[in-house]
Amino acid sequence: MSSNDNGMVFVIDDDESMRKSLKRLLSSAGHENQVFKSAAEFLDRPPYPGSSCVIVDVKMPGLSGIQFQEALIQRRREEQLVFITGHGNIPMCAQAMKAGAVDFLPKPFKPRDLLKCVEKALDHSTEQRRRAAERDDARRLLDSLTPREFEVMELVITGMLNKQVGAQLGMAEKTVKVHRGRVMQKLGVVSVAELVRFVQKAGIVSSAKHGTKV
Repeated sequence: MSSNDNGMVFVIDDDESMRKSLKRLLSSAGHENQVFKSAAEFLDRPPYPGSSCVIVDVKMPGLSGIQFQEALIQRRREEQLVFITGHGNIPMCAQAMKAGAVDFLPKPFKPRDLLKCVEKALDHSTEQRRRAAERDDARRLLDSLTPREFEVMELVITGMLNKQVGAQLGMAEKTVKVHRGRVMQKLGVVSVAELVRFVQKAGIVSSAKHGTKV
């Protein structure tokens, strides 16, 4: 493994022999892992705090693999899924992949193919966590802006000049310049282009007309 040395791989399969086989394979490849006999059992535990991948069988008693994926989406959980199945079909595979699965492997599969999928899933999880951390950091800094500073920022990122912002908000151009300077300082950016990228990184949907954030 490269960037995901602390990742965890989970296995959900009602077949005990498959659970044992996958546990041996993952352990031999150096992956820390845990196995579960049902999706419900997995969902009863708190989400793993680090990068993770879930290998899940499609057809199981209780929650199926596809229903398990839907449950994760409903709970806004972001585990990366690798489906394995002896009962798959093209529509089912397409549905799983469209909903964000990393891969869909028919049984019997080659061990190296599964391990490649696991590596890919852990890499996705690591990158996903990195982006989420950056987004949260950016949002914390945006929350440090005053309502007026936020209004100025919203207009600045549309490409307006200080004079135009002042006319829009009913303030002197020099006052806009002061607010704009404070925004740049608080957010740690030095150009409008950086400011735009910062707001995009934060994932903020804003209305320059009303000065609201969502």
